Amino acid sequence: MRAAAQARLDSLTKPLGALGRLEALAVQLCSIQGTLTPMLTAAHVVVFAGDHGAADRGVSAYPKAVTAQMVANFSAGGAAINVLARVHQVELMVVDAGVDADTSNMPLVVDCKIARGTRDYTIEPAMTLAQCEKALRTGAQTARSVSAKGCNVIALGEMGIGNTGAASLLMHGITGHPLELCVGRGTGLDDAGVTRKLSLLETARCRAPLAKTAIELLTEFGGFEIAMLTGCILEAAALRCTIVIDGFTVSVAAALAAALQSAVLDYCVFSHRSAEQAHRALLTQLQVEPLLDLGLRLGEGTGAVLALPLLRAAVAVTREMATFESAGVSGKSDT
Repeated sequence: MRAAAQARLDSLTKPLGALGRLEALAVQLCSIQGTLTPMLTAAHVVVFAGDHGAADRGVSAYPKAVTAQMVANFSAGGAAINVLARVHQVELMVVDAGVDADTSNMPLVVDCKIARGTRDYTIEPAMTLAQCEKALRTGAQTARSVSAKGCNVIALGEMGIGNTGAASLLMHGITGHPLELCVGRGTGLDDAGVTRKLSLLETARCRAPLAKTAIELLTEFGGFEIAMLTGCILEAAALRCTIVIDGFTVSVAAALAAALQSAVLDYCVFSHRSAEQAHRALLTQLQVEPLLDLGLRLGEGTGAVLALPLLRAAVAVTREMATFESAGVSGKSDT
């Protein structure tokens, strides 16, 4: 299908490769859907939210209470992801994976809470194996529920104070990169804050040095939202959905999913390269090139939604452009 899609693009009224990376994106979308006339239907952005026990130790510039406050903001329609979803006509779903608050009566929020936050990974495993497996299954069920609405393109985001700390530990474990290269400023730590964060993460890694597999790493370091993201990515790929990956934390979930099933990356479009140094290193490790580089570091799926117009453009070009033959335009001269 990739070869057939490229042949189709090469027959369109333009010089070979003139649409640059938009052509590679079109080829990927054709391959995912198994057709030369791809369509994007009922686009959704799904934001998984959860709290982290280690957040109380100062791995973030913000207090843990902000997770629940931001979920309430999503529900009220006031966050950046709400604005961008409205602008780009994307349906928003927020999944409570483990927020330390009652979200059961909040509009837009689906209560799938595993627990009210993970445990403190500096002193004990963030979750039990049973909780990890339940989170993976719940993420998969979320993908199925969205697909059942006719959606074949899912943008993924996250919210959770302290989750870049967990993501750093997970990246270190899955890639083998030195921990200090996997740690960044997150929500805006200063230099002293980054030093404190790295020290706490080193304590956590020393507590569980043998964790190597994706499941072991998730169990030791969390979070519930990252495990649900991993399960959602795996199931969405099985459903032949296009999965639009947001920033650092969602990219870590994609790396975990790829560790469980390497072919999953064929279904993933990496939307942007964030300002986090660790995200840049992870994208290089995964050998993927994101569509945008805007200095974003918000999360929430904002970068993923901003990239959706490029996917729509790639589909439109593939479906609607005339070929040299149909337009009666001469091809490239042989001389």
